Amino acid sequence: MRFIRLSMAAVGAAVLGSLAACAPTKPAVAPAVSIATPTCAPAATGDRLVGNWLSVTSQKGVAGALRTLYTLNPDGTMSYVEQIKRPRAPSQGLEESGCWSREGETLVLRTLESNGSRVNLNDPIYTNRYRVVRADATELRLLGTNGTVRARRMSPGYRLPF
Repeated sequence: MRFIRLSMAAVGAAVLGSLAACAPTKPAVAPAVSIATPTCAPAATGDRLVGNWLSVTSQKGVAGALRTLYTLNPDGTMSYVEQIKRPRAPSQGLEESGCWSREGETLVLRTLESNGSRVNLNDPIYTNRYRVVRADATELRLLGTNGTVRARRMSPGYRLPF
């Protein structure tokens, strides 16, 4: 019985040694693809989209409220903070930053960083387009792929409470 255990251990060591010999000694390095970070273009003077916009929605089947704060700066930079606030549970959130622009009546949000990490600029998930339905001194209405977004204008330094 002792001989069988020793033989099995020796066979196992031999197999592991053979596998280790087949392993690459240097990891393959993918060629670096350098994509230039886009620069944000300033918004047109007097553009009504500039400002802080807060949207609070509830979804059927989801406990709590989803709060989204869009900050569209005059220099073309933006931040997008999304937070779900549920009863008896800590808030969870997402914070993205990047550039915003207008293409006619379409608001384009281009994320460059998500939760502090740079994003893959080739991934279309980081570019969001919304048709501007209404933009006035107090209300912003957008139409996106997930339906209508209704937001109200907030003061310039407003931040979501956690």
